[in-house]
Amino acid sequence: MKVSSKGEYALRALLQLGNHQGNVLGIQEISEKTLVSIHYLEQILLQLKKLGYVTSKRGAKGGYMLQREPAEINIGEVIRDLEGPLSPMSCASITKYEPCPLEGGCQLKPLWSMVRDTIAFVLERTTLEDLLLNRITKLEGEDIIVVKSASGSTSDGKNS
Repeated sequence: MKVSSKGEYALRALLQLGNHQGNVLGIQEISEKTLVSIHYLEQILLQLKKLGYVTSKRGAKGGYMLQREPAEINIGEVIRDLEGPLSPMSCASITKYEPCPLEGGCQLKPLWSMVRDTIAFVLERTTLEDLLLNRITKLEGEDIIVVKSASGSTSDGKNS
C-alpha cells in the first residue's frame, strides 16, 4: 500500500479544518497552509465532501469546514475511501481480494497479510482528533510482529 499525494493532501486539509473547527476556511487559506495547489485541492475537497467528511459554504466568506467531529473521523476509513484497500498486494486484501496463480503454495502471502494487518491496526485506531492532539507516538512495549523460527521459538522484532 502506498498513500498517494491525494491521500496525503486530503489528510493535510482535514487537519487544517480540524485546527479551525467550527470556522469556515477558504480554499486559498487551506492551499497556503497545506502547500497544495488550489486546483488539486478543489478536487480533493469535493471528494471529501461527497464522502461526508467536510461541508462547504458558498459566497464571499465561503469555504469548507468539517462535517463530523474530529473524534469521528477515522484515518483508516479516510485512506480506504480515497486510496482503496490497505493491503500491499491484492491476494492479501480482505475487501478487494484477487486470486493469484501462485497462491496455493505462496510463501509471501503470510508476509503481505501481516503487512496489511499492521497497517490496518495503526490506521484504524487513529482518528483525526488523535492527530490534532499529537497523540501519535511510536509503539513501545507492544509486540505487534511475532515471527516463529524453524525451532519453534519466536522473535518479536526487538533488539535485545
